[in-house]
Amino acid sequence: QVQLVESGGGLVQAGGTLRLSCVSSGNTWVINDMAWYRQAPGKEREMVATITYGGNTNYADSVKGRATISRDVKYTCTLEMNELKLEDTGVYYCHANYKALGVVREEYWGQGTQVTVSS
Repeated sequence: QVQLVESGGGLVQAGGTLRLSCVSSGNTWVINDMAWYRQAPGKEREMVATITYGGNTNYADSVKGRATISRDVKYTCTLEMNELKLEDTGVYYCHANYKALGVVREEYWGQGTQVTVSS
C-alpha cells in the first residue's frame, strides 16, 4: 500500500502564492505518475497538474502559467501556484498511480488539504 499525506493548505489572499506538498510512504517503489486534483464546493474533482516518473508535466488550462508541479526524490510531490484566484478555492488532493505494462493498476489518494482564497 501507498500512503499520501498533503500539507500546506490554508487561507490565502487573492493574488498570493500557495505551496502544497505531498509526502508518500509505504510501498513507494510502485509509484509512477503523481498529480494534484482539487474539488470546489458543489463541483466534481478536477485535475490540476500531473507529473510522470520521468518528470513530464501537464496542467489544467485554468492554472497553466500559474502553477508548477515538481517531484523531489521521485516520491514527494509539490505544487506551487501564484496569482491565486477565488476560483482556486477547494480541497486539494494528492494522487499517485501504479502502472504495469503501461496500464494503471492501482490509484492512491491523500486525505486532501483545504485551500481557501479570500478577496
